[in-house]
Amino acid sequence: MKFPFFKSAVLASLMAVSAVNAQNIAIVNGKAVPKSRLNALAAQLERTGRSVTPDVEQQLREEVIVREIFMQEAQSKGMDASEEFKTQMELARQSLLIRELFADFQKNNPVTDADIKAEYDKFATMSGSGKEYKARHILVEKEEQAKAIIASLKKGGKFDEIAKKQSKDPGSGAKGGDLDWANPASFVKEFSEAMVTLKKGQTTDAPVKTQFGFHIIRLDDVRDSQLPKLDEVKPQILQQLQTNKLAEFQQSLRDKAKIE
Repeated sequence: MKFPFFKSAVLASLMAVSAVNAQNIAIVNGKAVPKSRLNALAAQLERTGRSVTPDVEQQLREEVIVREIFMQEAQSKGMDASEEFKTQMELARQSLLIRELFADFQKNNPVTDADIKAEYDKFATMSGSGKEYKARHILVEKEEQAKAIIASLKKGGKFDEIAKKQSKDPGSGAKGGDLDWANPASFVKEFSEAMVTLKKGQTTDAPVKTQFGFHIIRLDDVRDSQLPKLDEVKPQILQQLQTNKLAEFQQSLRDKAKIE
C-alpha cells in the first residue's frame, strides 16, 4: 500500500527545515542563532574597508556562536535583569541613536568640492602674500653668555658648531640651530621682531631676550609663503569642514531645544 501523502509531508518538513537553516547559522542549546547577526558583523567589517572572504566569514560565524554561548550563560545568571545592565543598555542605545543621527546628517549634508576649494582660496588669500624666514638661533640662559657667543662669531666662530654645543634648545640645537622655514607668527613677539629686521646672512648684534632666555639669531634666507597644493591638503580641509558642519548642526539642535 502506498501513502503518497506521507511522502509529501516528509518533503514539506524537509523544506521547512531547510528554510529555517537558511535563516539561522546554528542552533545553540536549542536556541536558533539568526544569520542576521552574521550579516550585521560582516557589514560592520566592510565599513572599515576590509573584504569579507570565506575565511573571514567563517571567523565571524564562530564569533557569533561564541557570543550566543556567553549571552546564554549571562542570562542564566540573571545578569540581564540587573539595574546596572539596564542602565548600560540605555546608554548604549543613546550612543547608537546619536551616531546614526550624525551619520544621517553628514550623508544628507556633504561637503562639496566647491566648499573645499572656497576654504582653500580663503586660506590662500590670507597667507599667500606673506613671507617665510629660514633662520637659526642659539638659546642660552644668561645674557653674558649670549654676548660672549656673539663675540666668538665675529671672530670667525661657526654658528652651527656653537649651537650644537651650547644651545639649550634641544630641537634646533642638534641641527646647528636650524629652525627651518617658518612664518614670523610662529615665534614669540620679541624673536620675530628681531628676526625680520635682519638681512640675509646677518646675525643679531645683541642678544634677544624672550621668556625662554637669550637668543642669538641668524637669518639664512627669505621667501614668499609657499602654499601646499589643493590636492595635498584636501583631506584635511574636508575633515575640518565636516567637523564644522556637524558642530553647527549640534549647536542648532541645542539652541532650538526647549529646556525647563
